[in-house]
Amino acid sequence: MIFPDWVVDRVVARQGCLHPYPDLIASQTAFLIIDLQNYYTQPGFQGECAPSRATFAAVNKLAAALRAAGGHIVWVKTCSDGADEFWSHHHQYMLTPQRSQRRLRELSASHEGFQIPGALDVHPQDTHVVKRCYSALSPGSSSLHEVLQAKGVTRVLVGGTVTNVCCESTARDAMMMDYSTIMVHDTLSAVTPEEHVNSLTNWILFFGDVLGVDEVISRVQPGVAIAQDERQTYSPA
Repeated sequence: MIFPDWVVDRVVARQGCLHPYPDLIASQTAFLIIDLQNYYTQPGFQGECAPSRATFAAVNKLAAALRAAGGHIVWVKTCSDGADEFWSHHHQYMLTPQRSQRRLRELSASHEGFQIPGALDVHPQDTHVVKRCYSALSPGSSSLHEVLQAKGVTRVLVGGTVTNVCCESTARDAMMMDYSTIMVHDTLSAVTPEEHVNSLTNWILFFGDVLGVDEVISRVQPGVAIAQDERQTYSPA
């Protein structure tokens, strides 16, 4: 993904380089795949983000590469069971009654909307985490932090849908909980290109890195983590 010069200049001025993580130690790295469920990806469901389907191949490619290197794949899914009580303000004030009831129904654990589409390559050794609201790392939302800590994860890759809501919310919390966090742009999607680009622009300005699948794969290493002062510096092409 190519950012405008003014974005690059500000990022480099702040941190000394554009991309601060030249190596990703697989055993310490998790790919968080956010909300790639039927409800958010398939036609006919209320939450459909149509561009998400175009990211499936990239998601599968990165997941396969990270698995092969000994990394961790975590499928993070939203469940609406009980959300009319634990997230009552959202359902009462931010959704019409009709949309609220449809979300409660189509994101229930017993509904097809909760499931992951068959086009996504889920392996038995992958981890599944269920969240209750936008960020999987907000207090009480899910067990994601405990799962990552148990696996020894220090760096997270974020993909899924939508870029500017659940993915960005989870990524922001991850960064502020001291995980090195990378948004993988070609595994992410939003309802419009503008929302996707604006979210990633704000992200790289303040919170973490943005890389594509091939860039991530080229950085995955099974060895020992490098020192902080060995970071790559940015030089324009």
